[in-house]
Amino acid sequence: MRFSPFLALALVIGAAGAAGGWWAMHGRDAAVQSAAPDAKLEGQLADAGIDARQRSAIEALVRSYILEHPEVLPEAMEKLQAREAEARLTPLRGAIETPFPGAVLGNPAGKITLVEFTDFSCTYCRSSVADVEALLAANPDLRVVVRELPIIAPESEPAARMGLAAAAQGKYAAFHKAMFAGERPSGASIAAAATAAGMDAAAASAFAQQAGVHQELERNIGFARQLGINGTPAWSVGGKLMTGAVGRDALQQAVNAARKG
Repeated sequence: MRFSPFLALALVIGAAGAAGGWWAMHGRDAAVQSAAPDAKLEGQLADAGIDARQRSAIEALVRSYILEHPEVLPEAMEKLQAREAEARLTPLRGAIETPFPGAVLGNPAGKITLVEFTDFSCTYCRSSVADVEALLAANPDLRVVVRELPIIAPESEPAARMGLAAAAQGKYAAFHKAMFAGERPSGASIAAAATAAGMDAAAASAFAQQAGVHQELERNIGFARQLGINGTPAWSVGGKLMTGAVGRDALQQAVNAARKG
C-alpha cells in the first residue's frame, strides 16, 4: 500500500475540518470536526490502495493525534498557506521584480533580487531598515526592489508618492533613509525628508500627482492582494514569500537559497 505524506496531510485536514477557518473561528480548544473529502482526495486514496476500512482506521489515528497535539493545526496551515502563496507568486515574479524606475536599493545590476513591500507609516518596516542595510553591505550582488504599499494610514500615500518622485530624481535611497529616520509621515516630515535627500521640491510635488504614480500604487496594491499580503513589510526573493519583520538572519538565509537556486 502506497501512503504518501500528501495523503497524510489531506487526511489531517479532512479529519480536522476546514482547519484554517476552524482555527480562526474557534481557537485551540474547539472540538475537531470531520469533513467529507473532495473527489480528488477520494481518487488519491483509491490510487494509494486505501479502502474504506483502512481509511477509517487512519482517520481515527489522525483525529486522536490532533486532539492530543492541537498545535500541529496552525503549524500545518501556516506551511500550507506559504506554499499556496508561493504558487501565486510564480506567475507574478517577473512583474514584481521589475521596479518603478529608480526605486531600488543596493546594486541596481545585482544578480539577486529581494523585493520589499513597505509603508512609511509601518513601525515594523522602520525596524527592518537596519536589517536591509546590513544585508546590502554583506551582499554586493543584491538589489532590493522596493514596492510602495501605502495601506496603514492616510499619510502613507503622500509619503509613497514622494518616494516615487524621489526615485524619478535618482534620490530614492536618500529619501527612503531620511523618511524612516524621521518622524512618522506628515506634511512636515515628508518635506523634511525630501530636503534631506536633496530633491527638487517643486518638480517632486508635480511628479507625485502624475497618473503614472497613481497607477504604480494601484499596481502594488493589486500585487499584494493577489499574493495574500495584508501587512508590511513583506518580502520576496528567489520565489519565496515572507511576511513581517523577519530579521536579517532570515533574510540572509533566503538570499543564500536564492543564490544557490
